Amino acid sequence: MKAALIVLSGLTLTSTAYAKKNCTDQPKGKWMSIEAFKSMASENGYQIRKFKQKGSCYEIYGKNKQGQKVEVYFNPVDGSVVKSEIED
Repeated sequence: MKAALIVLSGLTLTSTAYAKKNCTDQPKGKWMSIEAFKSMASENGYQIRKFKQKGSCYEIYGKNKQGQKVEVYFNPVDGSVVKSEIED
């Protein structure tokens, strides 16, 4: 039983560490404003349903220009995509 708990604890820590994204190491003073970011994302075809600023990333939930539901992590300094997932 103890071994199973240790393994489960390790899995929890691993998934938590994996879930955290590192999009930039630049200070927030160099990040684009949220308004500028949202405008840039819209110009690139994203429809933003929900916006979050998590850790060192800007994150959106919405649709891409093909109309697919997406979750996308962006570098807040230059707006580049760090990770993109298409949702089912």
